[in-house]
Amino acid sequence: MSRMDDLHAGWMRDPAYREAFDALEAEFDLAAALIRARAEAGLTQAQLAERMGTRQEVVARWEGGKVMPSTRTLTRLAQATGTTLRITFAPQGREGKARKRA
Repeated sequence: MSRMDDLHAGWMRDPAYREAFDALEAEFDLAAALIRARAEAGLTQAQLAERMGTRQEVVARWEGGKVMPSTRTLTRLAQATGTTLRITFAPQGREGKARKRA
């Protein structure tokens, strides 16, 4: 386990931290999915940006969760990474309970 994982695990014991983390879970999940799609396509941020007609700094903001990309942008990202965009809705509570919590 990395130092960051250790810190996160400790912080998750704090109810206020856990509540804030849970509130942002969907954004963290999206950022992780963007990183995974790019990495699995074997692209750097700069290469993905070039394929999408944007700048590396923009890709970094998406992956860092600082900016939420639109569905149009997500569609372009899927095309650039050779993936298919799927957006789903799930009942609240079910998915979160099934996930392993730190």
